[in-house]
Amino acid sequence: MYVSTPDELDRALVDHPNPRYLFFLHWNWIVAERLCKAHECVCFHMTDVPYGRGGSPLQNLILQGQSATQVTALRMVREMDAGPIYGKRPMSLEGRAEDIYLRAGRLCWDMVGWMIQQQPTPAPQQGTPTFFKRRKSEQSVLPSAGSLEHVFDFVRMLDAPTYPLAFVEHGAFKIEFSHATLHDGKLDARVQIRVKQPA
Repeated sequence: MYVSTPDELDRALVDHPNPRYLFFLHWNWIVAERLCKAHECVCFHMTDVPYGRGGSPLQNLILQGQSATQVTALRMVREMDAGPIYGKRPMSLEGRAEDIYLRAGRLCWDMVGWMIQQQPTPAPQQGTPTFFKRRKSEQSVLPSAGSLEHVFDFVRMLDAPTYPLAFVEHGAFKIEFSHATLHDGKLDARVQIRVKQPA
């Protein structure tokens, strides 16, 4: 079954109280601890955990200069991204953030099918954890220094629906950048100009 909100999930569990798995793909809400204890809850994280636990993994990876990552399927526990691992799949970080998220979504669905068929036993994470911090919207201000390659990566890593695009402010206006391309020593991008919202 597919559900898209916590209320839909609660209703589905009334009708189907003993699911084999609960898979959470790009879920925007905290999953109640009672669900993780009662069911085998599986989430997907865009790093090679225990490296990169925490928020905004795509943006943090690109800022570190990474060109590829692993999508990890792991069992959800109380501590974020700390559960045992079912499996990993390699993934490129090329392209706009929207392209990368779509690529990750396809990989996650492939892993869902694999898990349903194989029912793997998750293995504890190995190694010393490192952590990412969730980025805030004010961190999307376009860099004022650095290489064009860095600016290109900065624009593309934020270029997805529901994310704050890279921007600069000029007087009463907010100028946002998307669809960046880099060639012949210059960066081209789509520009949107809007009136700033009152603070």
